[in-house]
Amino acid sequence: MRWDAIRVSGEPAAPALFERNAVARTFDTPGFRGMTFFEVHARSVINRVPAASRVPFRWTINPYRGCSHACAYCISGETPVLMADGRTRPIADLRAGDAIYGTVRRGSYRHFARTTVLAHWQTVKPACLVTLADGTSLVSSGDHRFLSDRGWKYVTGRDQGALRRPHLTTGNRLVGVGGFADQPKDSAEYRRGYLCGVVRGDGVRRTHDCHYREMPQFRLALADPDALRRACGYLSGMGVTTSVPAFAGDTGSPGQTVAILTGSCDPASFIEWLIGWPTSPSPDWRKGFLAGIFDAGGSYRHGVLRISSTDREIIGWTTASLAALSFAVVAEPGQRANGLRVIRLRGGLAEALRFFHTTDPAIARKRTIEGMAIKSDAHLDVVSVRPLGLDVPMFDITTGTGDFIADGVVSHNCFARQSHTYLDLDAGHDFDSKIVVKVNAPERVRAELAAPGWPGEHIAMGTNVDCYQRAEGRYQLMPGILAALRDAANPFSILTKGTLILRDIDLLAEAAEVTDVGLAVSVGSVDQDLWRLLEPGTPSPQRRLDVCAGLTARGLGCAVLMGPVVPYLSDSPAQLAATVRQIAAAGAVSVSPIVLHLRPGAREWFGRWLREHHPDLVPRYRALYRNGAYAPRAYQQQVTEQVRALARQYRVGQQPGSQRAAHRRPPRARFTGAPAGPAARAAAAPVQLTLL
Repeated sequence: MRWDAIRVSGEPAAPALFERNAVARTFDTPGFRGMTFFEVHARSVINRVPAASRVPFRWTINPYRGCSHACAYCISGETPVLMADGRTRPIADLRAGDAIYGTVRRGSYRHFARTTVLAHWQTVKPACLVTLADGTSLVSSGDHRFLSDRGWKYVTGRDQGALRRPHLTTGNRLVGVGGFADQPKDSAEYRRGYLCGVVRGDGVRRTHDCHYREMPQFRLALADPDALRRACGYLSGMGVTTSVPAFAGDTGSPGQTVAILTGSCDPASFIEWLIGWPTSPSPDWRKGFLAGIFDAGGSYRHGVLRISSTDREIIGWTTASLAALSFAVVAEPGQRANGLRVIRLRGGLAEALRFFHTTDPAIARKRTIEGMAIKSDAHLDVVSVRPLGLDVPMFDITTGTGDFIADGVVSHNCFARQSHTYLDLDAGHDFDSKIVVKVNAPERVRAELAAPGWPGEHIAMGTNVDCYQRAEGRYQLMPGILAALRDAANPFSILTKGTLILRDIDLLAEAAEVTDVGLAVSVGSVDQDLWRLLEPGTPSPQRRLDVCAGLTARGLGCAVLMGPVVPYLSDSPAQLAATVRQIAAAGAVSVSPIVLHLRPGAREWFGRWLREHHPDLVPRYRALYRNGAYAPRAYQQQVTEQVRALARQYRVGQQPGSQRAAHRRPPRARFTGAPAGPAARAAAAPVQLTLL
């Protein structure tokens, strides 16, 4: 495949970017499945940074253009995806091999079908917010496609020109069941409610003579091991030991009953107390109770969800709990002779999924929607589509069906392999949705460094696209680039979140003998939960610090950008100390705190995230950022002084490895805002970092 003309704008007279036709390649290895690499011969590789850019360097090298790790990543990392077991999982947490739901078309409708994640990708893309009439908010790239009542449509596009394509407009209606409900918290109240429901619904409690007293005895038998596993785990966590006569093996076939039981007095008495009806049931208790009673006496067949019991009290608590969670039910007529009563959930598939996600029953087979048609009266009309004005981590997957269910709507895979013979790509959607590999980058760097007009200035790498992205493992462009910089004794710096840089440690050491080499990794916090929320898809903080330690062990100075420091979430004395302590242990030559920066667009996006995850902090953020995008100078200075004091306490830059590095030519991290030279091994002045 070839490009005959790739241009920097839509104007016919714009010059071509590359000096010869490009070749597109695909690879069948699992790590690159679904990706297209466009191998080009660039006219120039050392690029001048526009004067308007607020960065402390003038020149940069980007051997790759496009996404960091693959072709197009389109969905925010927190977007829930419908798994094959009926639960949801953030798309950032998916992995190749996971079983999820996609769709297949049969007749007039699409039907749910189980499929497999074949590949999973991540990068940073400009974000758009799609708001639907039912309140669902979807954060995606403009290049993503959703299924509408008028076919597949991109999030953004134009009616004329190079970006002309079907795109979402107000009034379009998306296909799906509506936004997914949050799954319940695994709290003590939820566990107690679940045990109450499953034991009262299908357990046996009776008394026996124990030391001349009547004492309770307990037995729970079910055809599905899923519920028994959960009940066993909950009871074990409460200190109740039970025996499982037929549960040692993994039975799992419906109709084969296994049981848990206890015949001792104290545990059975505790269980009897545990399943007592609460005076003031909490929402968590109600969710757990409904999950347990559904596992014990519920069913979901032919699109109808029912819960049945012969116990009037259980029916009453079930109905009340459903009403408390805003579910509508109806009592089915035809009471049987044994007193069995049946209540049915109203609202069809959408309400059944809301029930499953809100309560989280344990038995997977009862939650299946395989083969069901996607019919719903959910209000999925598009209310607005607008850019957020910031880049955020985006994710996408390849599936066997070519689609998946993202927060209740049908979502398309965005990076199918290309099959065009000739591509006339523009500098917008097409150019940014594939990986462009400048295969002649090492040769061009060497030639440009040798040109008479080259001023010999510092060159920054990793400032736009990580030069050690996954594709570098195959194309190996950086060794040639580093060798050219070494031979020209040209100063340079590298900022990365990857680990592949350690492959080139010998070349980095050789270059550091003849010129200034600045190396840095960014680690805002060692809090694992915060990392997963704010930087999903990136290497963990510990892996990045391992890179720092590896460079230090070789005698190379590596700085750490401690950012973003997120107010009230990663700025406590204990959190700052934990992060600086690990940075010091990695042998960093310096640490520079970078406080969260909320520019327009980012402020709105982060505000929504904050309301969802930490609503109690919303007023404090409004006060802290009331004057604009930056935290007050006093707050920045406070963080800087704390980090500076911690850097002295933990001897950042004074560890044996970093001392050895300082005796070599000291690295100048010009691109980081970090201090240069051996005297500046603590924190630098406050620096602001744009969110994500």
